[in-house]
Amino acid sequence: QVQLVESGGGLVQPGGSLSLSCIPSGSINDIASMGWYRLAPGKRRDSVAEREMVAVIWKGGRTNYGDSVKGRFTISRDNADHMITLRMNSLKPEDTAVYYCVATGYNDRDYWGPGTQVTVSS
Repeated sequence: QVQLVESGGGLVQPGGSLSLSCIPSGSINDIASMGWYRLAPGKRRDSVAEREMVAVIWKGGRTNYGDSVKGRFTISRDNADHMITLRMNSLKPEDTAVYYCVATGYNDRDYWGPGTQVTVSS
């Protein structure tokens, strides 16, 4: 089992920046990758089609980003405590969503954090 604790999020004006962090605990050695997904209002977390991959980082350091955030968001990992951080710049109203930290095990099992709200509005 893996537990995830998220921090960050909140309200920011368009063009502003925010950072989200996530620290895993439990069976950390079972984690192959960690990342962030987001759900816009009204979307369902259990629907693969409705959740949007924001950014993922693998244990080897490889990263992947959703098309809508490339060039604006950066994911990084602290190898000391396995914390991942999502730095979000040039935020847009359409980035408004609940952001979930997700850890994926080598057996493809997903572990989800409780989610944190990001609202981009003037």
